[in-house]
Amino acid sequence: MTVALAGRTPATFEIKSANLPLVALLLKSSDLPQLEQELHARFGEIPEFFDNDPLVIDLAPAGAGEIDFRRLVDLLKAYRVMPVAVKGGTQGQMEAALAAGLACAPEAALTPALSRREREEPPEPPSVAVQAPPPTSALIIDKPLRSGQQVYARGRDVVVLAMVNAGAEVIADGHIHVYAPLRGKAIAGARGDAQARILTLCLEPELVSIAGVYRTSEHPLPDTLRGKPAQIRLEGEKLVMQPLNP
Repeated sequence: MTVALAGRTPATFEIKSANLPLVALLLKSSDLPQLEQELHARFGEIPEFFDNDPLVIDLAPAGAGEIDFRRLVDLLKAYRVMPVAVKGGTQGQMEAALAAGLACAPEAALTPALSRREREEPPEPPSVAVQAPPPTSALIIDKPLRSGQQVYARGRDVVVLAMVNAGAEVIADGHIHVYAPLRGKAIAGARGDAQARILTLCLEPELVSIAGVYRTSEHPLPDTLRGKPAQIRLEGEKLVMQPLNP
């Protein structure tokens, strides 16, 4: 027999399911001093790269080593990310993470396109996968960027109307347009937008990168591209470079 019981709705709260965009850190080693060095090298000069983004730590690449999660959480918070959960660890790692106040999120799925890198370069820094933010108006730079200068267009494209000199760095979550020689570093799709492109009137870069896939000047450009108008896009696992006016 089915019995219907009278219910009562709480006056002060409701509990519902929710989806939350997360930054994902693929932890490849339990060596936290090395992690600290590599995080500083990657993000130390871009303090605004994260904006208190919630983060899930994928422990699978780190192996079965012991991890000091309290120290790890403090380290990550220094870069304005908020660790909230872990996935992919051993039973011991997951128990230690729970004791440190982190949730277990085995169902958290990463976006494959955001963790790609060409394998021709030396050891990689920790991979960070980020959902691309919604587009907004472009950042306009109308003065030359000198060696040591850096511009970051968070959540938007950047348009540079003057030269990007060697030693300068242009970073954008969206596209990068350089209507002058590009001789420094250009990092487009910095927070995971694999559709981002780099366009310039004179391609002579030290480094170009889209959504984590990069190429450095150690691999010389062909004569058909070097010093000429060109665009760069991501196709599968490779950067595709082609003349702007083929």
